[in-house]
Amino acid sequence: MSILKKGKILVTGGTGYIGAHTVVELQQNGYEVVIIDNLSNSNIKIIDQIKTITGITPTFEKLDLRDKTNVFDFVKSQPDLEGIIHFAASKSVGESVKDPLLYYDNNICTLVNLLNAIKGRPVNFVFSSSCTVYGEPDALPVNELAPVKTAESPYGNTKQIGEEILRETANAGNGLKVIALRYFNPVGAHASALIGELPIGVPQNLVPFITQSAIGKRGQLTVYGDDYDTSDGSCIRDYIHVVDLAKAHVAAIKRMEAGQMDAVYETFNVGTGKGNSVLEVVNAFERVTGVKLDYRIGDRREGDIIKIWGDVTKSQNKLNWTAQLGLDEMLASAWAWEKYINENPF
Repeated sequence: MSILKKGKILVTGGTGYIGAHTVVELQQNGYEVVIIDNLSNSNIKIIDQIKTITGITPTFEKLDLRDKTNVFDFVKSQPDLEGIIHFAASKSVGESVKDPLLYYDNNICTLVNLLNAIKGRPVNFVFSSSCTVYGEPDALPVNELAPVKTAESPYGNTKQIGEEILRETANAGNGLKVIALRYFNPVGAHASALIGELPIGVPQNLVPFITQSAIGKRGQLTVYGDDYDTSDGSCIRDYIHVVDLAKAHVAAIKRMEAGQMDAVYETFNVGTGKGNSVLEVVNAFERVTGVKLDYRIGDRREGDIIKIWGDVTKSQNKLNWTAQLGLDEMLASAWAWEKYINENPF
């Protein structure tokens, strides 16, 4: 059965982890996809992997969003652009604490350049935001009406500022419609094991460090703190399968296309609605894969929130989206991907 052709969507950072999975979902829903990426934290071979999964090669342009002239020229060359999904950003909490200016340059200046380039054009814009905008929440699960607190890290602050910029720009009435998706913690890989998280250098996130440690690429895994106010002392996060997260972006685009928005700027939590501790994830990985992990308990890490998970009722009701895959599927797929890239190095 052929897929009805839909509009053209620009995906910034589309060769990255979440971006690549979203490109797959967009293509499988009939959208024409254009990717721009500077490849600073991704690999061009992902384009071929996407083609293998979907049978379609997305248009790709190597471009750094910090280069204002090139951004303007590129957007001008795409007069039929209907939507943008903006992933391109640096995303490590720890790195942002060490180098705040890198994060403000790469996460804020790039967004402003992109918005200036599309100024005055009616565009559906999906923003890659984060649950870090809530800081340490007053109550759990945290919903979209919870206050946005002072950020715990420069990374979190760039997401807060990004949301403010987008809200104010959309409210200025220039044809821009925005949905900001506040991600919780994406993990896992595509069922094909052809795309997944591909960190350059030492992973900053838990699951790729687990899989790399398990396969022998890394040494001992460190759990940062076991004396927090949680059931086992380790931090708690709402982990979501990256494929479920990718599907939420398609749902957001469809909501805007259908004229269903309640306002020109909306926010949605994208998670499972439940939390798992770091040690629960470690134990689940061992159970699902049969691989014993070598780990130690280390000191707390600066910028880490103790516990957070989301209320996803609004996403279920308004986006018609619900996470379908659980922690076991997340870890099994992440392990399948790790084994694939171990045998097929990028």
